Amino acid sequence: MGEFIKRILPRSLLGRSLMILVVPLVLLQVISAYVFYEAHWDKVSQYLARGLAGDVGAVADMVRAATTEEELRRALNISHNRFNMPASLRAGEIMSNTKEIIQGSIPDPFFLSALDERVGLPYHIIAPEDSKTLTIEVQLTQGILSVTALRKRLFSSTTYVFVIWMVGSSLLLFGVAIIFMRNQVRPIRRLAVAADAFGKRQNVERFKPEGAREVRQAATAFLKMKARIERQIEQRTRMLAGVSHDLRTPLTRMKLQLAMMGQNDDTKDLSDDVSEMEHMLEGYLAFARGEGGEDTVETNLSELVESIVTTIRRKNITIDYHCEGQIFLQVRPNAFKRCVTNLVENAARYGEHVSVRIGKRTDYIEVTIDDDGPGISEDMRDEVFKPFYRLDQSRNVQTGGVGLGLSIVSDVVRSHGGDVQLSTSPQNGLRARLRFPI
Repeated sequence: MGEFIKRILPRSLLGRSLMILVVPLVLLQVISAYVFYEAHWDKVSQYLARGLAGDVGAVADMVRAATTEEELRRALNISHNRFNMPASLRAGEIMSNTKEIIQGSIPDPFFLSALDERVGLPYHIIAPEDSKTLTIEVQLTQGILSVTALRKRLFSSTTYVFVIWMVGSSLLLFGVAIIFMRNQVRPIRRLAVAADAFGKRQNVERFKPEGAREVRQAATAFLKMKARIERQIEQRTRMLAGVSHDLRTPLTRMKLQLAMMGQNDDTKDLSDDVSEMEHMLEGYLAFARGEGGEDTVETNLSELVESIVTTIRRKNITIDYHCEGQIFLQVRPNAFKRCVTNLVENAARYGEHVSVRIGKRTDYIEVTIDDDGPGISEDMRDEVFKPFYRLDQSRNVQTGGVGLGLSIVSDVVRSHGGDVQLSTSPQNGLRARLRFPI
């Protein structure tokens, strides 16, 4: 039962807030309507039914008391002029000794009991559904008295006024509540959009605190957190720039000294070690630097991926490339290029045939890289995204890598709000699927 209630309840803050307002309002209207119909409507209906039945009974008594034609005409005129009920007497006719509705239906059930109480004679009621009047035929000693009355005499017009006022005021209050609640929810939505954009390293300079006090406090805390993170990134970038300069300088001197010493077995091994250190340093700096301060721009991903494939093809590597039209997305071009390049180069290094696909789906853009290499076992696919993690069996260890390629890929994709998944390709190799939200 609890799961069913959760499924039918609104999921948005606006929907739940409106439900909190609407449910008590609906309950209030239902209770008010119940009290009105139970306490007021029934009493008013009884009074109206007794009033009409009393008028019919009065006319019947006057006709019964008439002993001459003049008195009979006077009684019928009184019924028409004073009671607004045209009446006629069909002398000598006799109806069945029953009380029934012979046509249509009456608008009020209290009217039958009122006729029994106020008239006390056999009667028939003719009340066509499409007519504004109803006719009451009463059996008298002189014949059948036929009295025509308006149907609206059996119900109060204030009922409709009450219902219209109740429904109209509810709709008006509901509309006002929607306007106010949307204004209160809008700052929360903007805060969520700003937080998501900041997570993707997009520009959120136009965001400012607004709305209720609590929402302003949350927005202010977000801006302070944003400033602290940006300051930390800037400090890290400056530190890494200094470390890069300090480490590259002695490495350059060592390479120069080795070149001046000439070629021999000892200098060759030492030169290889220096080259490996330089390669490792570049890998560490690339991982720690991440995307740096690069801004997101509207980028043609189709052309960018095609340029990556073209560059790698120049190394005599066979790559099958397919793009589903022109695709544009807000990304950091250099970071995106580094991410896709790492995956394509890995696929080309460990497989003989590489396939690259890029396409636009319903709510995301997908980049797929397939190879026919040895692949990665399913239980190791989460581990390979960890920094400095290298596979000893599934991948060649004599490649000079430092275990940061897939870590950089994961960092770039997730900083764009996307996701990266590894699976088995149709060629029984490795498939890397990148998904970026639109």
